[in-house]
Amino acid sequence: MLPDLIATRDRLRDGTTAVPAELERCIEAAQSPANTHSFVRTLFGEARTNAVQASLDRLPLAGLAVSVKDLFDIAGQPTPAGSTVLADAPAAAADSPAVARLRAAGGVVIGRTNMVEFAFSGVGVNPHFGTPAAFDARSGALPGAPRVPGGSSSGAAVSVATGAAFIGLGSDTGGSIRIPAALNGIVGFKNTARLVPTTGAVPLSTTLDTACAMTRSVRDAIVAHEVLAARSVTRSLAPLSQYRLAVPSTVFLDGMDATVARAFERTLSALRAAGATIDTIDMPPMQEQPVHGFSAPEAYAWHRELLQRAGTRYDPRVRARIDKGAALMAWEYIDLLQARQHWMARMHACMEGYDVLLSPTVPIVAPALADVAPAGGQDAAQDAARDAEFFRVNTLLLRNTSAVNLLDGCALSLPCHVPGELPVGLMVWHGALRDDTVLNTGLQIEKILQKQ
Repeated sequence: MLPDLIATRDRLRDGTTAVPAELERCIEAAQSPANTHSFVRTLFGEARTNAVQASLDRLPLAGLAVSVKDLFDIAGQPTPAGSTVLADAPAAAADSPAVARLRAAGGVVIGRTNMVEFAFSGVGVNPHFGTPAAFDARSGALPGAPRVPGGSSSGAAVSVATGAAFIGLGSDTGGSIRIPAALNGIVGFKNTARLVPTTGAVPLSTTLDTACAMTRSVRDAIVAHEVLAARSVTRSLAPLSQYRLAVPSTVFLDGMDATVARAFERTLSALRAAGATIDTIDMPPMQEQPVHGFSAPEAYAWHRELLQRAGTRYDPRVRARIDKGAALMAWEYIDLLQARQHWMARMHACMEGYDVLLSPTVPIVAPALADVAPAGGQDAAQDAARDAEFFRVNTLLLRNTSAVNLLDGCALSLPCHVPGELPVGLMVWHGALRDDTVLNTGLQIEKILQKQ
């Protein structure tokens, strides 16, 4: 496992390493085959200049490399959001607040990372710029044929897993931080949405969008969150035995493949052996949620004029999902808002008395990229089969994580697999503004899992 940001920062302060050397390691990783298609634009020269300046100040990010999802404004650059239709858009006049806060804290932007076009899927595939392959931060490249990295923050995840960045800035509307974190064996934290500004980022769903990050450890996730949210996390040293944990049995555990089921059960056993009390509880049926009901109409409202001008240049899978938003009536949208509030109330009643809930982040390991690759146009039957598999996989990957977004909650995904297994994520979650409890619990769980 690569050293995390805090360990590297400590080495910088005791003189056993230096910022320029650490940056060159990140640049070397960014240029390695493991990061093929991870970046849509690298900023190595600028990063070298900024690292020298940042190393003079004792800032939280200490001049170390961060990557920025192509969704966020960086001053002087266009913000294509993984598309070709915005390639000629005017350059941003200023950094988005999330980027500005990373820079102010001493983060050095090494490049813009690849993503799903307009952030509209959890699989990670991009037909315009290629798709990076999933990479296990614990054991390296995954065996066999390339596997999907998860999305939509695909390049951000691979940049962190491979050592090209210590923090990968991304977004999470239905799981776009936690899904790629799970499939690449790293940590992803989706904070309560209101805590970090999303201005200066191309929107997917104004109701659900969240600006957040991926890191190499939970303690790094706390540092990243404190920078992005401009707040301090209240720390707790309470052992896991003092927390009340619950596993929701309704839907969250359905359809687990053998690897995920084995890792999840092993994790629960390890936590119980460490003194944790874990109840199993029922939750309101998932069918009662307005699943993905907000993304399509809210995306269509933003894209409708662009679709008229450049619709044929969209990824057809993305366009098909955005177009669904055109058919939603105003009364149906209002019904969605009301249905969400009713479902949230029932969820909170079920969660009352518990500090966090535990679920698999996603119920499956990363599928083979070839099974869901974009249509090639040479074999209609094969293209149709891949499209069908893409949408099946996308639904599975988003199922557990999207519930937290609809809850307006917060969630941490941390790796729970062991050597020899494909990456699996454990999701630690709760409702709005329970961020500190989720992070503190995650710290305790991580310590236990690292002994496996």
